[in-house]
Amino acid sequence: MKIDVSAGRLLLRAVSLGVCLIAWHFASTLRLDLGVVSFRNVPAPFEVANAAMDLLHSSKLMADIGASLSRVFGGFVAAAAIGIGLGLAIGRSRRAKDVLLPPLEVLRPVPAVAWIPLAVLMFPSSELSMIFVTFTGALFPILLSTIHGVESVDPRLVASGRSLGGGSRAILWEVVLPGAAPSIVTGLAIGMGTSWFCLISAEMISGQFGIGYYTWESYTLQNYADIVVGMLLIGLLGMGSSLLLRRVGEGLMPWRRIAGVVR
Repeated sequence: MKIDVSAGRLLLRAVSLGVCLIAWHFASTLRLDLGVVSFRNVPAPFEVANAAMDLLHSSKLMADIGASLSRVFGGFVAAAAIGIGLGLAIGRSRRAKDVLLPPLEVLRPVPAVAWIPLAVLMFPSSELSMIFVTFTGALFPILLSTIHGVESVDPRLVASGRSLGGGSRAILWEVVLPGAAPSIVTGLAIGMGTSWFCLISAEMISGQFGIGYYTWESYTLQNYADIVVGMLLIGLLGMGSSLLLRRVGEGLMPWRRIAGVVR
């Protein structure tokens, strides 16, 4: 029965993608002009497929993917470590909340893209500035999700741990972190998506390699099919990164699988 349900869901997803491809094909080949939106210069799916095959056989592909992945994961890992650490401190300590949260709340509404000019001035290389931009994009979703998760832990669980003789460290590792883990994983997934968004913007402005630079270069050279290839590649890499995080999160929370929460 589970196999049938899974097959049905996969079929539904395949049909959904197929409908989108068919709509894209007819809109681009018929050069639809709806007034607000025009498809006159939008390449058809077969043109994008040909461009993708050319890129697949190009030596630039792995260099661009490697550059983007290193920048994303460099900034994301730093954001995860700092965001989770600060989130635990703010969520557990009222004094830390009063000291640390106000300046973070002032900086939080600033879009990560707005940090690009300042990052270029702050860091000696464009590589570090792009990693910093991905870091700022991922930091605040991770931070806020961690704070929410810590504050949502049932106080009765903490009290029970203390009554059983648990110290502060034991309470943190055995009660608070497991209780906050679902929110933390959600924040990590959101932060990963934001990292990709910020990286592409940074690469378009100050990069020389990477998927964002490839996409922007294709636009300046009027290689419209390559623009869509770059967009699809960004989507696939972002989807793969989020899927990896979800799988890691499921592995770190076996009790949720047992309870039937994670599907």
